[in-house]
Amino acid sequence: MISVIRQLTQDGEERFCFALVLALFQNFLKALLLPGLGIVGFLLLWSMAASSINTSLGAFPGPKAVAEQLQNLYLEHQQEREKEAAFYQRQEERNAKRLAQDPNYSAKIRPYTGKETFLDQIATSLITVMSGFLLAVLVAIPLGIAIGLSEKLNTAVNPVIQIFRPVSPLAWLPLVTMVVSAVYVSSDPMFAKSFIVSLVTVTLCCLWPMVINTSVGVASLNKDWVNVSKVLRLPAFSHVRKIVIPASIPAIFTGMRLSLGIAWMVLIAAEMLAQNPGLGKFVWDEFQNGSSQSLSRIMTAVLVIGVIGFLLDRSMLQLQRALSWDKSTELR
Repeated sequence: MISVIRQLTQDGEERFCFALVLALFQNFLKALLLPGLGIVGFLLLWSMAASSINTSLGAFPGPKAVAEQLQNLYLEHQQEREKEAAFYQRQEERNAKRLAQDPNYSAKIRPYTGKETFLDQIATSLITVMSGFLLAVLVAIPLGIAIGLSEKLNTAVNPVIQIFRPVSPLAWLPLVTMVVSAVYVSSDPMFAKSFIVSLVTVTLCCLWPMVINTSVGVASLNKDWVNVSKVLRLPAFSHVRKIVIPASIPAIFTGMRLSLGIAWMVLIAAEMLAQNPGLGKFVWDEFQNGSSQSLSRIMTAVLVIGVIGFLLDRSMLQLQRALSWDKSTELR
């Protein structure tokens, strides 16, 4: 009897170990192996296609050329930072000599006006897109909640939303540029006009997906939860804070993810059209430059834009999983 029990125990342990190894392998297959194979396949196809395409500026850049340009762009950034440090050091030395000769001398430090590097333009685009996105969140989510809670407000506002929703944000760009130039007038502005123009354009493209998804999520609230709120006689603010917002988080974040993805695409196009600082201007400048390295630098920027867009979406999804009661959200 004891030997039978031992044998059953041993068989159970073996099955458990096998199931554990199988689960780990499946997780590895899903998380690393399959995406890795997809990337390798893409790189091979890209390399073969690039070798057979010739343009007026030379051969289409392949993965090797892009990797070299990534290194070159980083080296250019380091060199520019060294020039900036040397520029300020020369000013400090000059001011120190003047102060030694004249203690009443008022030392001045002039700002460095060197060209923006590729990394600087990445930072500029990220700051702009996140500023416009956060401004849109402050407007769109309260408006979406109000529309979802009130059928009358929904009936009144819905035609306006449906009219302006299909309009490309780039169609607003000339109007935004003229309005900002007319309204934002200051001898010592806190922000550059180009930044304000890009920010407003991003905000306009972020509004509609967030408003629509938020209002739909609020309007489809579980009736039982609404009845519980009525039984508890929760004040309007407490009802929104404790019932409406937690229940609507999946729909709200869906709208936010859509808005952020659209905002990133629109910003790059707006920077190209308006020649505002950022990755879009970098792409356009390289296209106008027409040097032998322009194609590989443009392709590098395209890949960086895609990777940043992917990381923004993943970050928003992780934030959703952290704040939502539904922890089973798929990473898609």
